[in-house]
Amino acid sequence: MAKEKVTIQDIADALGISRNTASKALNDSGNIPDETRNRVIKKAIELKYKQFAYMDNEHVLTKAPGNIALLTENLPSTSHFGSLLISGLEKRISAEGYNLSIHIVREDDQDTLTLPNNFDIAKVDGIICIELFDLEYTQLITDLGIPTIFIDCASNICYPEFKADLLLMENEHSIYQLTTKLIESGYTSIGFVGDYNHCKSFNERWVGYQRAMLEAGLQVDLSHCIVDNDRLCFSKPGWLNQRVAELASLPSAYVCANDFIAVDLIRALKDRNVAVPKDIAICGFDNAPQSRIIEPALTTVHIYSNEMGIKTAEMLLSRINSPTQPYQVSHIVTKPIIRESTPAIMADHSQMVHSSAK
Repeated sequence: MAKEKVTIQDIADALGISRNTASKALNDSGNIPDETRNRVIKKAIELKYKQFAYMDNEHVLTKAPGNIALLTENLPSTSHFGSLLISGLEKRISAEGYNLSIHIVREDDQDTLTLPNNFDIAKVDGIICIELFDLEYTQLITDLGIPTIFIDCASNICYPEFKADLLLMENEHSIYQLTTKLIESGYTSIGFVGDYNHCKSFNERWVGYQRAMLEAGLQVDLSHCIVDNDRLCFSKPGWLNQRVAELASLPSAYVCANDFIAVDLIRALKDRNVAVPKDIAICGFDNAPQSRIIEPALTTVHIYSNEMGIKTAEMLLSRINSPTQPYQVSHIVTKPIIRESTPAIMADHSQMVHSSAK
């Protein structure tokens, strides 16, 4: 049986002091007497608390750099929200003396439920998972017993059984608001494009869309929706074009699970000689750079990526320092952005802004 990791609470209990005092002493923060700090660090060494090392030649105690491992299926590109997110979290953990290492989880790793070759469990203090949506692989990671936070997760996660913290951008309410605005602007036939089983975020966006339709008394017409397994979208070039071409009829508007899908949908509709926004309105999600340069500019939802990175780091550092605290599921607010791809909403939005300025 693997030896259970020593925690700050173990050190505090051994010395008969509070966990807060032990934590401040180890991190050299707060007004802690030198005598107390030395006692805490000596006990940390005695118990083999792995973040500390004793430099015998100088008779001083120093904190060794910690290591945070980021596991991801794909390294985020500069246009992906994860790029800014990683930048924000790296700055935050560096300020606390941690190094960040990035490990790519290949498809073979997930199929065989094995960790990346360069991932050394003994040298990892915490784990950050981005875009790892396989439920079995998630279980493999959480069973390691290392403090872990997921940024988004599998759509079928059961929170009471999920042994990790989870951070999401707010998904449901922004899509609910956009869908409601479409309905209020006269779009009553609205479809959804995106695999709602792809991840928790896509699932929450699907829920927000459905809730808006239900509350407006409108039926979700699945014949207008494209909710197939999205692995087909990546494995088969032209797949979305084919699906759009197969639709017997089109709705007056589409809500898409993200901007990449929305941009591809606009191109697929163009191939069918359907003009956006003249013939059909389109919404996306993420506020990716493509959403601003495509014509027409895409109505979308802005994600505060850098702030999500900082929050990710803070949640993980808190878990490392206090591993027995209850797990957290947190959402960072998002903001709908109205652009030319939804002209009726844009007209209503502009009128409202003009009226409020009077």
